[in-house]
Amino acid sequence: MASRLNPYIQFKSEARPAMEFYQGVFGGEVAKNTFKEFGASHGPEDDELLMHAQLETPSGFTLMASDTPQGMPYNPGDNISISLSGDGDELRGYYEKLSADGGKVTVPLEKQMWGDEFGMVTDKFGINWMVNIAADS
Repeated sequence: MASRLNPYIQFKSEARPAMEFYQGVFGGEVAKNTFKEFGASHGPEDDELLMHAQLETPSGFTLMASDTPQGMPYNPGDNISISLSGDGDELRGYYEKLSADGGKVTVPLEKQMWGDEFGMVTDKFGINWMVNIAADS
């Protein structure tokens, strides 16, 4: 799997209609998973919210999104990250470099409930990064 870089947008509770809208704009297919499907709800209000959605378009665009579960802050303006996904060593190196020299780890890079390694870091310039390393790496 080649590495990819794409935007990841955080919504309060509108990820599903937003992704359907973007699908109408760009075409393609949307894959969706709810918090309930992953056993990650913070309460019944989260069950049908999207933990992860991914739009793949015919033009090669990838757009990812999720809803903000209850108990987690939602700050419009801070609700977009850059997502890096792909295979292991290359992405581990990016994660280490992004977190160095004033960067801040917000989620340690470790195996997650969906089977992949995942971590989040805010770099020294305040940019949020998400790194997802495929399980078969």
